[in-house]
Amino acid sequence: MSNEKQLLTVSKFLSLVLRHKPETIGIRLDEHGWTDVDVLIEKAGLYGVSFDKALLNEVVATNSKKRFAFNDSMKKIRASQGHSVAIDLGYHHQKPPEMLYHGTGEQSVPSILSSGLEKRSRQHVHLSSDVETAIKVGQRHGTPVVLKVAAGQMYANDFTFYLSDNGVWLTDHVPAKYLEQ
Repeated sequence: MSNEKQLLTVSKFLSLVLRHKPETIGIRLDEHGWTDVDVLIEKAGLYGVSFDKALLNEVVATNSKKRFAFNDSMKKIRASQGHSVAIDLGYHHQKPPEMLYHGTGEQSVPSILSSGLEKRSRQHVHLSSDVETAIKVGQRHGTPVVLKVAAGQMYANDFTFYLSDNGVWLTDHVPAKYLEQ
């Protein structure tokens, strides 16, 4: 397997077990989403996804979306955001820029403009600070459409925002009145 393919395989696997289903390989995430690196490597190997610390370091360092992070001692790892399991990432409320962006597929636009952006199975709605990132996100869902989010107005109206370690803005819900195509 080429190194690039191996990096992608491990990254997708980490997304599964660190964001959604740690029970798949029998690991536990603490209340902040951290799990022990050595236990992760061991349990992943038993599951059939083999990697070592060097490859794990490379996945974390080269992931273009910075989806994963180590703690200061490099003994624990977690996903930076996007969890469907309940954890507290320890992020603090922050004032967002006046405008944020959300990328989606064109088939979802009518529903979103009617009901707003909902977190659904995730803990938060994900927003980008730039149009280019929103386009990339939207491309994963078909023909991309970028929605403008009046984040400054939402903040003034007491909506809470967080900024993840990898630069993704998070909020609980974006009502349709704050969206523009």
